[in-house]
Amino acid sequence: MDTNAADGRTARSRATRARVARAAAGLFAARGYAATSVRSVADAAGVGEQTVYYAFKTKAAVLAEAVDQAVAGDAEPVPTLERPWVREALAAPDAEAQVRLHVAGTGAVMERVAGLLEAVRGGAADPDLARLWRANVEQRRAVQHVFADSLAARGALAPGLEAGEAADLMLGLLSPELFTLYTVHLGRSARWWRERTTEAVRAQVLGAVP
Repeated sequence: MDTNAADGRTARSRATRARVARAAAGLFAARGYAATSVRSVADAAGVGEQTVYYAFKTKAAVLAEAVDQAVAGDAEPVPTLERPWVREALAAPDAEAQVRLHVAGTGAVMERVAGLLEAVRGGAADPDLARLWRANVEQRRAVQHVFADSLAARGALAPGLEAGEAADLMLGLLSPELFTLYTVHLGRSARWWRERTTEAVRAQVLGAVP
């Protein structure tokens, strides 16, 4: 087998998937899942419709890849917990700094992915999207547990608050539903969301007095 040729095909395949996912992201966020066809995604990506099916098999898989890339900010297969912003937050010198960096990093992710997650949630009558939504919630919850455990290890949680409760509080406060409510439906800025959400996490999770 020609290893170089195989590597080249793999690289081209990854590049095609990334291009299709990027093109699809804007369409899904703007139109929703049902109104976005595979043909429209192919046209936006500048590839044939069969190329999309060959790379992803289903429209739901295209949306799943678009979500993954939006969360990450790129097409590299690096888990969220290994991303620089997460490592920086967890290595912060104190709990207050950790919360501030955690909210800021999550806000940057939400600016990229919240619209796509609305498309997932709105299409959850489709079994594939229902599974995608549940998986996304569990992934976000797992990330919040890591942050909560870090705060617990610092001895920084509010009196009587356990790490599991803290994780679930942050899952809600940092959710795409609240981000979309404030920044889309109520017209607040992402900066406003970051500032108020930081205050909320400090109050509810750290027990900090404003």
